[in-house]
Amino acid sequence: MNDLPWRRPAASYVPGMPAWSARTSTAAPEEFRISSLSEVSPQWAWGGADGSGVRVCVVDSGVDGGHPLVGGLDRSVRVVEDPGGTVDVVDCPPADRAGHGTACAGVIRSLAPAASVSSVQVLTDGKSGSGAALIAGLSWAVDEGFDVINLSLATTQARFSAQLHDLADRAYFRRCVLVVSAHNRPVASYPWTFSSVVSVASHDESDPMAYYYNPAPPVEFHARGVRVPVAWPGGGTIRSTGNSFAAPHISGLCALVLSKHSWLTPFQLKSVLFMCAGNVAGRLGGAHDAIR
Repeated sequence: MNDLPWRRPAASYVPGMPAWSARTSTAAPEEFRISSLSEVSPQWAWGGADGSGVRVCVVDSGVDGGHPLVGGLDRSVRVVEDPGGTVDVVDCPPADRAGHGTACAGVIRSLAPAASVSSVQVLTDGKSGSGAALIAGLSWAVDEGFDVINLSLATTQARFSAQLHDLADRAYFRRCVLVVSAHNRPVASYPWTFSSVVSVASHDESDPMAYYYNPAPPVEFHARGVRVPVAWPGGGTIRSTGNSFAAPHISGLCALVLSKHSWLTPFQLKSVLFMCAGNVAGRLGGAHDAIR
């Protein structure tokens, strides 16, 4: 996927032209290999896919890369803050003292077993972390060009909203699909409320492939998030409930879709998710049948 044009340095200036312009009178515009959406169905979207060629990043509490349900990590880093306020991202062992990130990574791996999974630790105990760490970790993941970024956390601190909004937009134009869980409480929080991300809350069914479009804003999709069996540090599993575990189900589906249709933009991918949702009627009048 290295030939994808949005991974190249931006050509922001052409002599004699306004910024971001193209001189199409002397050089033909680059052909864009768009994916046809005329016959979208679950079979078209992810039938037979395993996530091959797709890079997924879990921005969370770290990931236990040795857990059998995680199956190893491509890379593991963490955000380090010093007393002077400097923030850096450094390589670290694939570990998770809290379990939250491991649970999310295991869900993604269960749906997209061949995807590459990496981890950015921004939380210290699975529940808390600074806004600076979140922004630094998410910014690193966007700059690294991951295809899918799973963010099963949110902040209620409005002072970080503008920076997170800019990051979400940067991810969108970088073609990084940012999948974010809604807050577990009905409070104002970010960045799941931004239109440039894929926002996810829970439903209470047990089918990991079942998900639904939500026509009532702000959350867009509902996926499995109640009593979900998830990987836990030390090699075991627990059952846990929360929107945190609904988001990686959608991240895993995104990885499957992109492994078949690598040229989909985030806008198109969100449209595919919408058209393949279990409650969206097809052109023949019925909802889509699920594809296992």
